[in-house]
Amino acid sequence: MIKLAYCNVENLDLKKAYDLVSQNRKEKIDFYRFEKDKKLSAGAYLLLKKLLSESNIKNPVFKTGKYGKAYISNFENIYFNLSHSNKIVLCAISNEEVGVDVEYIDPTIDLNIAKNYFYNTEYENIMNVKNRPDEFFKYWVLKESYMKYTGLGMNLELDSFEIIIEDEIKLKNDNDNLKFNLFHIKNYKIGTASHYDVANLIEYNVEELLKS
Repeated sequence: MIKLAYCNVENLDLKKAYDLVSQNRKEKIDFYRFEKDKKLSAGAYLLLKKLLSESNIKNPVFKTGKYGKAYISNFENIYFNLSHSNKIVLCAISNEEVGVDVEYIDPTIDLNIAKNYFYNTEYENIMNVKNRPDEFFKYWVLKESYMKYTGLGMNLELDSFEIIIEDEIKLKNDNDNLKFNLFHIKNYKIGTASHYDVANLIEYNVEELLKS
């Protein structure tokens, strides 16, 4: 089982959202200086809350693993992962480990990031297409989702593994039979790493999140 959803939180009523989040999330929201970042933090939590509620998972207890990945300690075989970028929040819940990433496609991205930190063949593939920023963010969200899947995050070096984008997206020398999915919504790329093919990407609006 896997469920993947996103929401544009640009018009989120922050006051209403603040009243619906946990005390721990309130502290995280308060940490941010800009309203945009506060909305992303609140929206990500509410989207997770929405998906959990729809799966009849109530009163989850959140804890953090060794490398910073959050998990639910009082439900077995329930995993989740969050991401946000610009105006979009993204969440996946699953009965197996999952990693997700969303990124705004910035046309001014410095491609030297790929040259210096990606696997060599990934960089070469990016440079061999016309729309290089678009290709760059395909690799970025897939690599980031895999790094989050492992629980290591940025402790796993970007050039230590290779993502192959062909008819089927895969991890080179993969021993775990992982499934990768890539989505394009407006000016964003979304990537997932899990043991499932993701058939649907669900869109919620902010009003729906405030009813969670």
